[in-house]
Amino acid sequence: MKLSSIIIAKNEEKNIGRCIKSQLGCVDEIVVVVDEKSSDRTAEIVQTFPEVKHSVSKWQGYSGTKNFALQLTTNDWVLWIDADEALTPELKNELQQFKYSQPVFNVYSIPRIANFLGRWIKHSGWYPGRVARLFNQTKVRFSESAVHEHLVHSGVTGELLNDIEHYTDPSIFHYFEKYNRYTSLAAEEIHKKKKRFRLTDLLIRPCFLFIKMFFIKRGFLDGIQGFILAVFSAAYVFTKYAKLWEIEKDE
Repeated sequence: MKLSSIIIAKNEEKNIGRCIKSQLGCVDEIVVVVDEKSSDRTAEIVQTFPEVKHSVSKWQGYSGTKNFALQLTTNDWVLWIDADEALTPELKNELQQFKYSQPVFNVYSIPRIANFLGRWIKHSGWYPGRVARLFNQTKVRFSESAVHEHLVHSGVTGELLNDIEHYTDPSIFHYFEKYNRYTSLAAEEIHKKKKRFRLTDLLIRPCFLFIKMFFIKRGFLDGIQGFILAVFSAAYVFTKYAKLWEIEKDE
C-alpha cells in the first residue's frame, strides 16, 4: 500500500523542515497546509521540498483544516503528524513494514515522547503518550472539537511500537504563546457541552493534577522540567475553569 501524511502549520519555520525530512523515503505523499496568516518562512521552507504537495489556506479550525488536508491526499492510509513532531528512524522502519502488511485495524496509535524545555519527558504521565495517528481515512473522521481534536471511529485501535518525537515547548515564552488561546478554546468546549462551573474546579482540580503528575506519575524524575511542567499544567487547568466561570458570568 501507499501512505500519505497530513500536516497543518502556522509559524512553524523552526520545525517544519525537520518534520518533513523525517518522513522522506517512507511516506509516499506528504501534504502540508499552511495557514494563510502565517507570518514567518513556513511556506517558503515547504516549497524547498519538491516531494511535498502544499497549499496556503484559510484557517478552518483544527478539525476543518485537517479535513481540508485530507481532501488533497490520494491514498486511503494516512499518517497525521503535527509540524512540531518527527518520525524516529525506528518508527520510520516500522511504517515501511506496515506498508507491506495487511492491516487488522482501521486506526493505530503511536507512542509519543515529548521534548519540554530541552529535556525528553519520560515520566509525569506524559510517556508513553499514545496518540491515534495512523488511519484508514475511508473508515474514520475527525472530531469537531475546538481544541485537542481526535479521530472518531468504531472498533479496536491497533498499536505501533516505536516513538514519534514531539518538540512541544522549546522555551517558556513559547509555552505561554499558546497558553491563552488553548485555555480559551478549552473553556468554550466545556461550555458547549453544558458543563457548569463549580468552585471545586479551581480549588481541587489544579492541586490534584500537580500531585498526580509530580508525585504519583514520578515527574520529579524529569528534573526541574518535570516540576515546571506539573506547575504549568495545574495553572492551565485553573485558567481553563476560571475562563469557564467568566463565560457563565457574562451570559
